[in-house]
Amino acid sequence: MQAPILLWPFRQTLSFFVCRFIGQGGKITSNEGIERVGIVTANFDTARLDRIRDWMQGYVDQRKYAGSSILLHQGGREAFFHTCGQRSVENNLPFKRDTLVRIYSMTKPITSVALMMLAERGLFHLEAPVLEFIPEFRDMQALVPNAERIDQTEDAPTPTLHQLLTHTSGLSYPFNPGILPAAMDELDLIFGPNQGHLADKVKELAQLPLAFKPGTQWEYSVGIDVIGRVIEVVSGQTLDQFFAEQIFAPMGMQETAFSVPSRAGDRFASLYTPLEGDAMALNAAKSGGETLRLTDQPGQSPFENASTFSGGGGLVGTIDDYARFAEMLRNKGTLNGNRLLGSKTVDFMMRNHLPGDIASMGPHSFAEQPMEGMGFGLAGAVVLDPARARTPGSVGDFSWGGMASTFFWIDRENDFTCVFFTQLSPSSSYPSRSELKGLVLGALIE
Repeated sequence: MQAPILLWPFRQTLSFFVCRFIGQGGKITSNEGIERVGIVTANFDTARLDRIRDWMQGYVDQRKYAGSSILLHQGGREAFFHTCGQRSVENNLPFKRDTLVRIYSMTKPITSVALMMLAERGLFHLEAPVLEFIPEFRDMQALVPNAERIDQTEDAPTPTLHQLLTHTSGLSYPFNPGILPAAMDELDLIFGPNQGHLADKVKELAQLPLAFKPGTQWEYSVGIDVIGRVIEVVSGQTLDQFFAEQIFAPMGMQETAFSVPSRAGDRFASLYTPLEGDAMALNAAKSGGETLRLTDQPGQSPFENASTFSGGGGLVGTIDDYARFAEMLRNKGTLNGNRLLGSKTVDFMMRNHLPGDIASMGPHSFAEQPMEGMGFGLAGAVVLDPARARTPGSVGDFSWGGMASTFFWIDRENDFTCVFFTQLSPSSSYPSRSELKGLVLGALIE
């Protein structure tokens, strides 16, 4: 199959930044229960972390990113923060700590946590077929190997919840190469913020065949959007209600939602792309010329009044909010005295759930992580071998990113979390994530 045209190999894409220190050393306990300190903890060399500031500014100066921010915590304390550039080039507005961004696929870990919260209540098990919750997935078909048309199919099992969570279900995305993605593209099955009720989009999706029999391959997909609908069916709440009441409120994530909060004012960032045309149409992607083409902006954005609650890519939020979520995972399910998951459940989620690495499962799809030396858990990628992934890190590092080049990363061996926010699509445009990991790990000393 023809791979989508991209600007850098996926295995090199890990976009991320870091920079300016906060204060001069005194410790402050913030209202979210995460300590802030001016001097980083003993395991980081502050001079080496300071290198990242110039590296980040270089991305802005070269017009690769309009603006960005990074937030690093170690041992539950804020170790490093910096922001630079602009959230709106056209209006000359700076990228700030309280800037709201589209996190796209960084929504997926939140949806996965929500499902596991329900699983902990004994309401289902992960091997349950999705048809138990969404009957339209009965009598599934899958494309035959080497199919040339969408009607060349054979009988296939219904995907399980586990297969949906791990991208082994046979579902796909419209921006992947292949027959099923092309059919999804014709029907505009991208689960965008303005596509109506989630239940209706999932029913439409269920009418298409799978790209392959469940469990036989790995392909990045809208499976987590289907999981979002399962959460609605099981909980009796819409996905936005479940998130708001059972995750965002106890975590203090007051500015994360499917629509930009009404109180946000002009803090919502514009979205840019280096590609000509649609920033999501990767199969027809062309680059050249202007590197910061405006593709979505406040006042005209569907994210300002979303009608579709996409568990796979619909949330907007601030960097501090997402840092709370990452810290909850690092702290094995709890933050600020509020527990979302049991510690064993978090350990289970952050293990590799594939028989080997992603590359061993024959992927032909877009991915926001390396594939060699990387496994996949129930909410993100897991480092199996940093050498094979060709990026510094620790075995067990847990991470995921979003199409607008946002990224989060949890290193439990060294007890830190890192969150990076910017707004450039696609996330494969530059190798900033792997570069940042090298910079942060280079600042970590024994």
